[in-house]
Order: sequence, then structure tokens, then C-alpha cells
Amino acid sequence: MTTLLTNAWILTLDDALTEHNPGWIQIDGTTITALGSGTPPSITGAEVVDCGGDVVMPGMVNTHCHMGMSVFRGLAEDVDDRLYRYILPLERKFVTAEMVRIGTTLSALELIQGGVTTVADMYYFETEVAEVCDTAGLRAIVGQTLADFDPPDHKDFDEGFARVDELVDRYRDHPLVTPSIAPHAPYSTGLKTMERIAQWSAYHPGVPVQMHLAESTLEVNWAQENHGKSTVAVTRDAGLLKPNLIAAHCLQLDDADITMMSEHQVCVATNPRSNGKAGRGIAPVEKMRNAGLPVGIGSDGAMSGNTLDLFSQFAPVSMFAKLLAGSRKPLPAVDVIRMATIEGARVLSLNLKTGSLETGKQADLIRISLAAPRLHPIYDPYSMLVFATMPDDVTDSMVAGRWLMRDRQVTTLDSGEALADANQIARQFKAEMARIDRL
Repeated sequence: MTTLLTNAWILTLDDALTEHNPGWIQIDGTTITALGSGTPPSITGAEVVDCGGDVVMPGMVNTHCHMGMSVFRGLAEDVDDRLYRYILPLERKFVTAEMVRIGTTLSALELIQGGVTTVADMYYFETEVAEVCDTAGLRAIVGQTLADFDPPDHKDFDEGFARVDELVDRYRDHPLVTPSIAPHAPYSTGLKTMERIAQWSAYHPGVPVQMHLAESTLEVNWAQENHGKSTVAVTRDAGLLKPNLIAAHCLQLDDADITMMSEHQVCVATNPRSNGKAGRGIAPVEKMRNAGLPVGIGSDGAMSGNTLDLFSQFAPVSMFAKLLAGSRKPLPAVDVIRMATIEGARVLSLNLKTGSLETGKQADLIRISLAAPRLHPIYDPYSMLVFATMPDDVTDSMVAGRWLMRDRQVTTLDSGEALADANQIARQFKAEMARIDRL
């Protein structure tokens, strides 16, 4: 099947930031086979989509998410100790494979409607996450979390590693889903287990490692008190600072930490909205990028950042960098969009497949309507995308040549069923929270 998109303002996000306006893209099967400006080719039997001057750009890459946790969205927002009072007890009692499937389905709908075509996830029961992403048509890195705080799907690390092995065996050669191992954080796994994970990773070099790193003062204090080093140095000593490490958050860093991470070619997922909302600090994104670290943008889970769309991350990531520097210059809009597309794909080691619109790459793309008055006039399309565009402006989404959304209607999932299932979980949560409050 050939699909031909015509009359589009194409932002390719290739190395030269090539634009075609008006432009066209030819897609054969899963792959972009040609694109250019002006008059499109005439192809008998092709599906021709006139984009009416709308923006067509690479689908966005969410480099850090907890999809199963969307059912915790907005829960006890103003309770200072909500993690220990509500979240962890609810996780231990209610997080099952079925709950993760329900939460992940709700998240997949939101991601598709928000223009995300690739997501990196880490949580529990990740085979369920993988199945939902496959059904939804999302490109995904799915990481089975390992932790020592009584997680809901493994009683000890041996059982956790068995879950990782099952995930890797099942999705080793999947065209969209890439299995991953995901130690929760240095303080919640410990040095010995991190060393075991590093050894496992050495035998599975094609499997990404995802981990929260330098996220909180708790973690930094743990590293200093137990090892007399920074949390990044402890991770290096364990053998986990390596090119296939996707390090999420990276807030509590000094220059020596950034140098270490750069020397070991670590990749970073920054989560500005959830970090700012929690008051945890501002990631030194400019310093990391200037040191050669690829940095992508993540939403974190809906429990932390409430929304999974990347548009709501753009202004914070840009503004935080400007506040740190006291200048408008850091992180110009085009760099933010790079981080959300080709640089995010590089963080996930998927940049040869996705992240830009180029011949030979997978047809992962989105169409953005320019109908809203708040988008005009347009002096710079990248500034428009960062500071004015909203998820509802995304009208169509495609992954590997397959339409996931047409005219705002997701074609691969049942939105009514997903909402009903999520609200049923919420009723159980509310009842348990009321019981906790009575204690």
C-alpha cells in the first residue's frame, strides 16, 4: 500500500532542518520512500491525503513514562505525604497485571492523541505494557522495573530477573516493542544488585537499561552516607554508566557527574513538569547537552506530572533553562523540538529508525492543524510548536505506515472501554483511601 501526503508544511528535523512547504511524502508499507517540495508524483492506486497546508512532522518521542500509573492521576494532590500515605499502599494492594493493562491503555490513548509515536516506559507487569503498545501501534521501549521496596510483581530480585528474561524472550525481535531492564534507582536496588544488572546487561548488549538517576536529595544522601560518593559515581562503580543507559531526571548533578556521564556516553530523559511540580529542582539540560549528552524529554507518570503529552513539557524545559541562565537565549525553540524528536530517538537508540522524516526511515509522523487562532501569525514554526500548540491540534498520527489516529479519532483502541475501566479502578482507590483516613 502506498500513501501520499500532499500540500503539507513538512518539518523533517533532519540534520539540515530541511523544510518542504508545500511538500509531499510518499510512504510504501512501513517506510518513507520519497519526499520533496512542489508537485507530488502521480501514483496509481495510492491513498492520497491532502493536508491542506497543515504541519507534518516526525512523531514525538516521550523518553520517560510510567504508563500503568495513569490511574493515579490527580490523586491526593495536596497531601504532603501522599506517597507513603496513599500511593505505596494502593500500589501494594491494587497493582495487578489487569490494573497495569487498564492504566496503560488509558495512557496509550493520551499519547497517541498528543502526538507521541514512541515512548519509553518502566513499571511493573511490563509484558502487559508491551501487549497494549503492540495493539495500540506505538513504538515502545518497555522496561521491567526491579526494586527492593516490596514491589507488586516480584518478591525478590531473582523473581524480578525472571520477569525481565520473560519480557526479553517474548519481544526480542518485535518490530515495534523493544524490551528493557529497569532498575528503579541506585538507592532502591543497592550496589550489589546494580552490579548484577550490569553483568546481565553485558550479556544482553542490545537491551536498553532504564533507571531514575540523581532525582532527589534522598538519593544523593544515600550515596554519600553509604559510599562517600555521588550517586553517579556509585552507578559508574557498579558498571551501569554505559551508552545503553537511559537515565531519567538527572537533577542533582555537579560538573564532575556530568563529565562522568559524558565519558560513558550516557543518555538522559529530562522531566521538567513533574520535577517542577514536586519542587525537586531544575535539571542542568544546557550543561548536559553542551557536554555532548543526548537529552530527550519525558512526561514521567501521570501520578507525578498529570499529563503525558509533550507539548505541556516544552515551555517548562525551555523556561527552566532560561531561568538558570538569566537569559532568553538558552534552549531555543528549535532545540526543544529536536529534543522531542530526533534527539529523543537518539536517547532511545532508535534514531536510525525514527525521529526525523527522511527516506529509508520508518513512517512515524503526525499532522498538526493550523486552524487555531492562537497559532497565528507564524514567524517561526518551532516557536509555535513549543509555546502555542496543544495536543488537540494533532489531528492524525501514523507509526510504521499505519494510521493510529485520523481526524482526532484513535483507530487502534476503544476509548469508551478504556475510560470505563479506568474509572472503575478509581472507585476502588477512593474506597481504600477513605478506609486509610479512618485509621
